[in-house]
Amino acid sequence: MKKEDLTKYIPMTMEEVKVRGWDYIDFVFITGDAYVDHPSFGSAVIARTLEAFGYRVAIIAQPDWTDEKSVTIFGQPRLGFLINGGNMDSMVNHYTVSKKRRHSDAYTPNGEIGKRPDRATIVYGNLIRKTYKKTPIILGGIEASLRRLAHYDYWSDKIKRSILLDSGADILVYGMGEKAIVQIADALSSGLDVSDITFVKGTVYKSKEAPEDALELPDFEQVKSDKKTYAKSFYLQYQNTDSITAKTLYEQYSKGVFVVQNPPMEPLTTLEFDDVYSYPYTRSPHPIYDKIGEIPALSEIKFSITSNRGCFGGCNFCALTFHQGRRVQARSHKSIIDEAIEMTKDPDFKGYISDVGGPTADFRKPSCKKQLKHGVCKNKQCLFPTACKNLEVTHEDYTKLLKELRNIPKVKKVFVRSGVRFDYVVYDKKRDFMKELVKYHVSGQLRVAPEHVSDNVLKRMGKPSNKIYEKFKKIFEEEDKLANKDQYIVPYLMSSHPGSTLEDAIALAEAVRDMGYMPEQVQDFYPTPSTISTCMYYTGLNPETVEEVYVPKSFHEKAMQRALIQYRDPKNYDLVKEALLKAGRKDLIGFEKHCLIKPRKMSKDKIANDNKSKKTNDKNKAKKVSSNKRDNKGREQRNTFSKYRKKK
Repeated sequence: MKKEDLTKYIPMTMEEVKVRGWDYIDFVFITGDAYVDHPSFGSAVIARTLEAFGYRVAIIAQPDWTDEKSVTIFGQPRLGFLINGGNMDSMVNHYTVSKKRRHSDAYTPNGEIGKRPDRATIVYGNLIRKTYKKTPIILGGIEASLRRLAHYDYWSDKIKRSILLDSGADILVYGMGEKAIVQIADALSSGLDVSDITFVKGTVYKSKEAPEDALELPDFEQVKSDKKTYAKSFYLQYQNTDSITAKTLYEQYSKGVFVVQNPPMEPLTTLEFDDVYSYPYTRSPHPIYDKIGEIPALSEIKFSITSNRGCFGGCNFCALTFHQGRRVQARSHKSIIDEAIEMTKDPDFKGYISDVGGPTADFRKPSCKKQLKHGVCKNKQCLFPTACKNLEVTHEDYTKLLKELRNIPKVKKVFVRSGVRFDYVVYDKKRDFMKELVKYHVSGQLRVAPEHVSDNVLKRMGKPSNKIYEKFKKIFEEEDKLANKDQYIVPYLMSSHPGSTLEDAIALAEAVRDMGYMPEQVQDFYPTPSTISTCMYYTGLNPETVEEVYVPKSFHEKAMQRALIQYRDPKNYDLVKEALLKAGRKDLIGFEKHCLIKPRKMSKDKIANDNKSKKTNDKNKAKKVSSNKRDNKGREQRNTFSKYRKKK
């Protein structure tokens, strides 16, 4: 490693610690990702935030979980260990929706698989606890955040305990943890015992007794044994995800064992959000990886900009409600432009900003003024099933931001790839944003997420009616034509979501047929922890109404639903045919224009044999007909003779 690089990054070696002249380390950060010093990587954000507040942090990235010594290279930290399973849930990272092992890990040099364990957060926690019996352990990141209370685990098909219990940790930070981690650090630094840090918002802790003035959830054994109880418990959690209205929740596991969830931390102010992105990120991997290989995930986001957090879209299959919340937070234009200018100084920058957005690119403010005082509505959505009357629809700020970015010297093009919320665009009475988007910010294809065409399925997804998407598509095509462009929409589609029957999947296949091409982006519904859709998948119930929901669960039916969307692929022929026959849709097998598949072609030998058999059958039929004619003629003659004798 070059000497000048030793102080640019959060240290990963004792050599870097010595160069800095440190005689102690406050926090040792264990992460399941390679260390990339970029604000799109959660570990870098938390480490840089602690550094900005005067704390000394060292990182151990992807330790060897089979070796207890791998987490001891910096010795015992002064304040505690931090654990983050990685930017991506380790189970999703390792397994496809059909539970097959993936062949690469984008957050590891060269995409190498196997550098982190399954259920990384739990494994790292127990690994630390073997050596450091009493040192505080704080969990964070998406993996911990979505498993903070009892939850359904798709990979084992079981209800599992809070990850706080299984990991041996002391505190869990859920959501975006910059504020919470600084408050915890300050409390530990002041000499407070970790068991007494029960007051920080956005955290979960263990307790020997039930807290006062808190909402009791059904205990673990109840939710484990009864699906209806689990659905009700989940919906109580869902209703308590806003920092203004949420109550403290707790669930009991056994006598004297309680897990308590404090209300969410307040969203970042614009100034606080700007501060987080002003830290001295190098925007590159630690030099320790120079001789190992590139980290694939970085290439996707190196020249992208995060402009917002939170989403009031409220899709049922998305975990953002539980993790970032429904209230939108946005960075200032100056902060974003400063980041873009720094980006242009990178030798690898070719003039293209790949994305400006977040969970939903075109959300730049809360959905209405009411939620700033009263919080988001517990039993109503902003956009579903239709737009709330209080929804404030405007793209003025985002349109202005995009204009400012593309006017920066050395910037040739600014793309919007994180996706726009098409119903929000449709509800905008002005077309200024759509004109700008089509003219300047689409790279030939605009990715949007209608997900399905069946309103029955869209209802279960928490998505708007298909007619809204069709209206958006029409507006896009009109503006594309006016701009003299030749661009098109690439829809993200999802198969096998709760509520989707074979008939719904066939309707989606017919819509794909009418598009005239086979979509590449198809996602089988993946039941990840802490989403309404996953609750439906496990319980067969809508947690809001407790009404029954049809759920395609078998891998075979899921394979059929996915194959229908990509029916043009010859590999899918048998599955498509089986699905059509099972649904009684033989009308879609044939040579007519509306058919999805043709009857399968036969080999020459089979055709010859079939023709030979047909000729033999025809001859036999002819003989039978001739024999029948003779028999009939003889019968007629006998009848005539019999009548004649009677007359005599």
